[in-house]
Amino acid sequence: MKKYLITANPSYFQLRKYMPDFALYRDKENKNYADEAQNFVQMCKPLKILKVFLHQDYELAAKLGAHGVHLTSKQFDEIPKAKELGLEVIISTHTHDEVHVAEAMGADYVTYSPVFASPDKGEPKGVEDLQSIVSMTDVKIFALGGIISQKEVDAVANTDAYGFASIRYFL
Repeated sequence: MKKYLITANPSYFQLRKYMPDFALYRDKENKNYADEAQNFVQMCKPLKILKVFLHQDYELAAKLGAHGVHLTSKQFDEIPKAKELGLEVIISTHTHDEVHVAEAMGADYVTYSPVFASPDKGEPKGVEDLQSIVSMTDVKIFALGGIISQKEVDAVANTDAYGFASIRYFL
């Protein structure tokens, strides 16, 4: 099962400790996002097993040599544009319909959330719903939302999900 670290404060120590398969630099409030994103991509390069993603800005991701971009659930129309730049695309989804649209538009991966209870993220979907959508699609699904301990990771591992994504688990 793949591990997807989402962070606004990346550190080499954090990357080495958890050795995620994917890492996203996401900082919605940083006015120097492009500079920090460049630092993030450079910090990740020595970790050859790691796929590096930037948040929302597919043009910046391509310019900085990231593997891909993680788009928000309001950016479905950006999937083809990111793919044209040779990027892998992860997009945030919250419904079965969104997962199907993402797959049809060529996304490589989706995050599906919230699987478990997570502050201000609405009613958790649960592991059964996660397994249900995984069985209906070929797009690779990362479970997201409320994954804070090995208990949730184990529950996701008992599904056919591609992996899990988290902020708090990796803190």
